[in-house]
Amino acid sequence: MRLIVAVLLGVWLVIGVAAAAQRDYFSNSDASCAKVSSTAVTVAAGPLNYVGANPKVKCNVPQPSS
Repeated sequence: MRLIVAVLLGVWLVIGVAAAAQRDYFSNSDASCAKVSSTAVTVAAGPLNYVGANPKVKCNVPQPSS
């Protein structure tokens, strides 16, 4: 039973990585909070990306005082 769950989870995440790659999330080296978070959520959503899910994350990181 554990093997089946592990395989299903692996397939789910591979599909999520494929969706993130199709959206060019891995092509740019600009790593912002929003981009990294959106990539992670897209990978976690897996096959849901292909039925209309388009997860986006907005985040505002406080800037250090100068």
